[in-house]
Amino acid sequence: MLAEAVVEWYSFYEVPPDDEASSALVGAALDFFRDGYQTTEDIAVMLIGTYIGIWSTKVNAPTSAAIH
Repeated sequence: MLAEAVVEWYSFYEVPPDDEASSALVGAALDFFRDGYQTTEDIAVMLIGTYIGIWSTKVNAPTSAAIH
């Protein structure tokens, strides 16, 4: 289910899969699932709305708490 939501994100933004982006997106999808989003569609919508394009998946911070 999480992988399908990530694939929907790639399809929506029409970008090729990227290992670093996939790692960030799967982690975010898991967080959304834990927050109560239980369907592939709900998680995909949250990913699409939260991570706008490929640049938003790039992590330059040493910890997730430092990401703004």
